[in-house]
Formats: sequence, C-alpha cells, structure tokens
Amino acid sequence: MIDPFTALAAVKSAVSAGKELVNVTKQIGEFFDGVDDLRAAHEKKKNSLFSGSDENAMETFVNLQRAKDAEEELRQIVIATRGFSAWGELQAIRVQARKDRKAKAEAERKRKAKMVERIIVYGGAIIIVSIMIGITVVIILAKQGRL
Repeated sequence: MIDPFTALAAVKSAVSAGKELVNVTKQIGEFFDGVDDLRAAHEKKKNSLFSGSDENAMETFVNLQRAKDAEEELRQIVIATRGFSAWGELQAIRVQARKDRKAKAEAERKRKAKMVERIIVYGGAIIIVSIMIGITVVIILAKQGRL
C-alpha cells in the first residue's frame, strides 16, 4: 500500500521549493491511490466477519481520518497554487481513474471466473470420457474372458 502521508509530504516540499503542481503529478496520484487504499482497508475491516479486534478497526479509522485531513491540506495547496477550478478538475480526474480501476478489476475478475469455468468444464469432460473408456475396456475384456 502506498503511504499517502509520504506522498503528501513530497508534494508539500516540492511546492514550497517552488515547483509547479504539474511537476508533482506522480506524487499526487500516489497520494490519492494511498487514500483509496486506506478507505478500502477500513471498509474491509469494518465489514469483515472475522475482525473481532476493535483495535484494528480503530487503527484504520484513525488512518482514514488522518487521510481526510491530508486531503484537505492538498486541496488547500491546489486551490492556493492553481485556483478552485483546478481542484474540481483534479477531483473529476480522480473519479474517472477510480471508475477505470474498478472496471479493470471487474474485467480481471470475470476473466478469472471464465478461466475457472473452462477448467471445470474441460476437466470434467476429460474425466467423464476417461471413465467411459475405462468402462468400455472393462466390458470388452470381460466379454473376451481376459478379466
């Protein structure tokens, strides 16, 4: 998992050093990926049947709150350097990237499910054919008196 706080620190130091936001797009992307990973981890722990530990859920909650604060810091940096419309554009890009990532994951899941289905169908067919051949051989050998 990418640490969003490290990515934000890189963005802040680059901006304070006079770099333009367009020069730190990789770090901004890493920041948003890290925040999304934190959200997913929190939802997974919150909805897990096996997470009996409140400590783990609390830890992910605290990290999520820190990420929200960091996102607000990034929002202020973007608005201060590029204006409010840039933040809106950034959010739109983020939404599209999230949709693309979700679609890619869904396509990968479907591809794997189809592969498993093919393995089951072809494997089952091979087993059935092998059993039929075995039974046929046994019947032929029994009729010939070799069995």
